[in-house]
Amino acid sequence: MNHDSYENGYISGILNEVKTVAIVGASANDVRPSFFVAKYLIDKGYDVFPVNPGQAGKQILGRMTYASLADVPEAIDMVDIFRASAAVPAIIDEVLALDPLPKVVWMQLTVRHDEAAARAEAAGIRIVMDRCPKIEYARLSGEIGWNGVNSRVISSKKPKMRGGYQSFGIVRK
Repeated sequence: MNHDSYENGYISGILNEVKTVAIVGASANDVRPSFFVAKYLIDKGYDVFPVNPGQAGKQILGRMTYASLADVPEAIDMVDIFRASAAVPAIIDEVLALDPLPKVVWMQLTVRHDEAAARAEAAGIRIVMDRCPKIEYARLSGEIGWNGVNSRVISSKKPKMRGGYQSFGIVRK
């Protein structure tokens, strides 16, 4: 797969399919990007599990924080990595040790590791690198366009409203 460019259908398919998200590198600091993303995904109806060894046993956004992916008590659909690219191989090792395997590993903006991604893909895990699920959700649902930002998505369809805080656009099945 070409990880330099993703089709809208690939990204929206992932965002529609996943329900549980483990955020590796989640922060309790409300000015950190990982905090914003966790809050946004929770507001959109995803079950979010913060993973941060320094915060393990404490709560972030009302969710228990875990020291490792293996400690998360439920099956994880998507692992969202908020760590430096150099940390990705060890995180992929953790991912590949899970049973069942997650469907997706998503690496945040500026995070990319092609070799580790290839290992995960060989195990049947879909990969997204150097993207933010919050930004992609807002772009594909039309929310970001409402603020005058070019979302590169043209549609004459009115976004579908659903319950929750600013939960429009991508309607989950």
